[in-house]
Amino acid sequence: MGRPFGVPVYVSPSWFLVAALITWVFGDQLDRVLPDLGPVRYLVSLFFAVAFYASVLVHELAHTVAALRFKLPVRRIQLQFFGGVSEIEKESETPGREFVLAFVGPLLSLLLAGAFYLGMKAVDPATVPGVLLAGLMISNLLVAAFNLLPGLPLDGGRMLRAVIWGITGKPMAGTVAAAWVGRGLAIAVLLGLPLLTHTGVLGNRTADIGGMNTVMDALLAAILAAIIWTGAGNSLRMARLREHLPELRARTLTRRAIPVENATPLSEALRRANEAGARALVVVDGQGDPTAIVRETAIASVPEHRRPWVAVSTLAQDLTDGMKVSADLTGEELLDHLRATPATEYLVLEPGGTIYGVLSTLDVEKAFVKAMARPQS
Repeated sequence: MGRPFGVPVYVSPSWFLVAALITWVFGDQLDRVLPDLGPVRYLVSLFFAVAFYASVLVHELAHTVAALRFKLPVRRIQLQFFGGVSEIEKESETPGREFVLAFVGPLLSLLLAGAFYLGMKAVDPATVPGVLLAGLMISNLLVAAFNLLPGLPLDGGRMLRAVIWGITGKPMAGTVAAAWVGRGLAIAVLLGLPLLTHTGVLGNRTADIGGMNTVMDALLAAILAAIIWTGAGNSLRMARLREHLPELRARTLTRRAIPVENATPLSEALRRANEAGARALVVVDGQGDPTAIVRETAIASVPEHRRPWVAVSTLAQDLTDGMKVSADLTGEELLDHLRATPATEYLVLEPGGTIYGVLSTLDVEKAFVKAMARPQS
């Protein structure tokens, strides 16, 4: 939908479903307040739905601008079923920055609510602008209040995480606490929202509460609870991932390799590798510079009786700059490099440019799964 501040904005297909639902519900409310509108009320309701999600976009842009100020890359902003999300690719370096990054979103929603309130004072409340401004004020207040609830994945949960991180000095401790509070919130929403709407505490008239309304309230509560519960679980998994990322080291995961020339028969190359205790083959030119990597899957596909007649060059993949990895890369830097240039094998080089070995993505995946399976520290 555009690139504000250089960050792409996407609209999920689920947004159209929510926009239709808002148009329908708000249209019915308009019929009670402004009965003379007739069918035009649904056009006004559609405008409200678009304006509401524009407010959500402003909320997310606040997170994005703060992240960019803190030198944190933002992959994209996505407007979806319930609100939006700013996909920030790295963690904040300090709990203070994490708190600010989380708080600016609800703060902008509150400021928008205040602006819409001031706008209401300038128009007749019994007109279309008055009703729209009132609806946008209330919706932004709800967005701010909901996001300030102290449980992940909500902004309030990130603020709670930052506070506990600052007190304990352990970001993981903050994540665990905020995630479990988030799960408690999910249960509270699942059980409490239908009860509140059924008793009329939220301002709805008890005379309007019927079987269909009860079912809709329960369905809405279940969807909200599932989103919060899933988000809390994902936050825990991402925290564990980042905790174990430093254990992924290119140097320790690299297979020892031997250099071979283009015309070397595969059987001879494998014999040399076995003698040297190596598990990978690197094709070099006449000056000894690496030009290609012999693919492990290609080797496995050649029957043993044919290996003396197959040159390693026919099984090799030419090297690109992205397939060359420094032996000193670790953790997130290593994964970022592999994501940028997808391949099955990479040539690992010492800082001076000499061949250290070959890194297989399969070995990285195994190490990653093993690290993630360990208990949290």
